[in-house]
Amino acid sequence: MTGHSTYTPKSGFARWLERRLPILGFIHESFVAYPVPKNLNYLWTFGAILSFMLVAQIVTGIVLAMHYTPETTLAFDSIEHIMRDVNWGWALRYAHANGASMFFLAVYIHIFRGMYYGSYKEPREVLWILGVVIFMLMMATGFLGYVLPWGQMSFWAATVITNLFTAIPYVGNSITTWLLGGYSVDNATLNRFFALHYLLPFVIVAIVGLHVWALHVTGQNNPTGVEVKDIEKETVPFTPYATLKDAVGLVVFVGLFAWLTFFVPNYTGHPDNYIEANPLVTPPHIVPEWYFLPFYAILRAIPNKLIGVIALFASILIVAALPWLDTSKVRSGVYRPAFKKFYWVFVFVAVGLGYLGAQPAEGVYLIAARILMAYYFLHFLVVLPLLGKYEQTLPEPRSIAASLGEAATPEEKPHA
Repeated sequence: MTGHSTYTPKSGFARWLERRLPILGFIHESFVAYPVPKNLNYLWTFGAILSFMLVAQIVTGIVLAMHYTPETTLAFDSIEHIMRDVNWGWALRYAHANGASMFFLAVYIHIFRGMYYGSYKEPREVLWILGVVIFMLMMATGFLGYVLPWGQMSFWAATVITNLFTAIPYVGNSITTWLLGGYSVDNATLNRFFALHYLLPFVIVAIVGLHVWALHVTGQNNPTGVEVKDIEKETVPFTPYATLKDAVGLVVFVGLFAWLTFFVPNYTGHPDNYIEANPLVTPPHIVPEWYFLPFYAILRAIPNKLIGVIALFASILIVAALPWLDTSKVRSGVYRPAFKKFYWVFVFVAVGLGYLGAQPAEGVYLIAARILMAYYFLHFLVVLPLLGKYEQTLPEPRSIAASLGEAATPEEKPHA
């Protein structure tokens, strides 16, 4: 969905540049005159919030990299040097560490919003898949960054996760050795993880560019799930309407981010990571960061290592297949009563898996994790296809204007 360009260069330099590199016109069409549905709610502000968090993570990460030493005997001390000796180093380190948590919080809200309002449905399949790719790259970047402080939890998390690749038949041990740069987590591992942690955010930026491009081709979804039919009546320019709403959402989110960074900076961390890595002492309970916990619970719920690894990756990849698993012609959950109930069951299951991932893999916790894991996959493979067949004849608004009560004729009014 694109609008007609209204950009007119006002200075001689702008006209000269526009004829040779129309970047000002591109910015104007993409972020000023771009038409957005007028019924978007504040859940649509998380796109801007995620863009801000990506920039914040890159900026703080680059400055931290200037003071970090990726060497096993110096890495832990270099973090202490940043915290104690570098001007505002403690703020940069806490902002970067908590920024990862806030980044994942925003992306989970973004994903669940897309699931509820059907933002993965035709014609936005590629947009959705690119979003899942970004999510996977974020997970890889977050894991690599968690290893860099070289504390106890960092070291043993790296040992546990890299050891998963040994489950791959025939080539697993070779892949693990190549990934570690040796036969155990050591100096070569830390160097490789640091290099990849520095590189991947820029790969994410490139994929985000494709994500935004795909968004501008298909247009934004909206709470009704109905495509824009009348640009004049059903949309408003991105600036100032969407930008002001994004600004309000961003201020609230940054306020929460600042509170976490300055008042409870270690809330999402683990105290064992303030102990320097010791290969001879295993922590009693190894847990990853909170944003990995649902998938960690799925991994531990299966006793067979290879099947557990397959289930771990399948639990992420199955989200990319959502456009084809949900066959309902009604896009938005607002107009799908049965879907709405099962959606909240799925949210409960996802949060429950996150809680169980932080608990010991034994007793009632293990049984509960297996039950929730079973529903997790059944939701995608059974529940959504059945709901799609059941909801084929559900009514929905014929237009965004009708949903807003702006219908001019009876034909434009919502179905009864």
